[in-house]
Amino acid sequence: MGQYPGLTFRSPRIAILIPCYNEGQTIFTVVSDFAAQFPNAAIYVYDNNSNDDTKARAAAAGATVRSEALRGKGNVIRRMFADIEADVYVLVDGDGTYDAPSAKRMIECLLKNSLDMVNAARVPETQSAFRRGHLLGNRLLTGLVAKVFGPQIRDMLSGYRVFSRRFVKSFPALASGFETETELTVHALELRMPVAEVQTPYRPRVSGSTSKLRTFRDGFRILHIILLLVKEERPLQFFSAIAAGLALIGLVLGWPVVTYYLQTGLVPRLPTAVLATGLILLAFISFVAGLILDSVTLGRREIKRLHYLGLDSPDFASPTDSPSR
Repeated sequence: MGQYPGLTFRSPRIAILIPCYNEGQTIFTVVSDFAAQFPNAAIYVYDNNSNDDTKARAAAAGATVRSEALRGKGNVIRRMFADIEADVYVLVDGDGTYDAPSAKRMIECLLKNSLDMVNAARVPETQSAFRRGHLLGNRLLTGLVAKVFGPQIRDMLSGYRVFSRRFVKSFPALASGFETETELTVHALELRMPVAEVQTPYRPRVSGSTSKLRTFRDGFRILHIILLLVKEERPLQFFSAIAAGLALIGLVLGWPVVTYYLQTGLVPRLPTAVLATGLILLAFISFVAGLILDSVTLGRREIKRLHYLGLDSPDFASPTDSPSR
């Protein structure tokens, strides 16, 4: 970086965050690889009640090992983000599938462009890197989020990301499990943070190591959190869609009754008429609820944005210290 009168520039404090559950076979290599790439970085392994030797092997590799009792990746990330102070945070899974040297390119991209998140878009080295169904599910879920919140992220479920401090300290971290990746993505897109993606190699798991992700169970949990986030962050669209569905059903049921009444002056199917009227009223109520909640959401978004802007940007410039300090 260049020199400016009255300012000095320091190197960013980098923290490597590795959430772990039963990764005893790979964690030593993961910690060693990142330590070789970033000898001055602080490396933290947060163990999530593993019943193997994950903690011992992480400590042997030189990591600072801590524990989180609440089971679930989202709970671990919430704890790490709350506990650790740094300027740049590298979040990576401990399963040995991610490429440690790629973190340098990701950090450089973050600092050079003053970004808040750089996502690792996984490029599988072999066809076996992705389990059956994971690639399709990732594309479907990422596409759904892109339609609602924006298309900046193409690999939403990646477990390898680099964050600025103001992202980490403004992230609410409400999810408890693997749906936390969705929450991370939506948080960045909703606040319109500057983000980018960097393609990185993605390796298959080592023999004997098994993924904790369950395709259907966790897929439905991720879809559920997407729907909740749409309701919370896009209430007008969410409740308008419900209103449109109710109104359509009401019109289909009520149209024959109305037509017959206009022709004869009689209402032959009173229960159907009452049901259709009720559906139309519910549609109207749903739409009005969406309008009201949209105003509330706008206020919440403004508060979150102001809190985010109140945190330090990734410039790492500070007033020149006096000689006595």
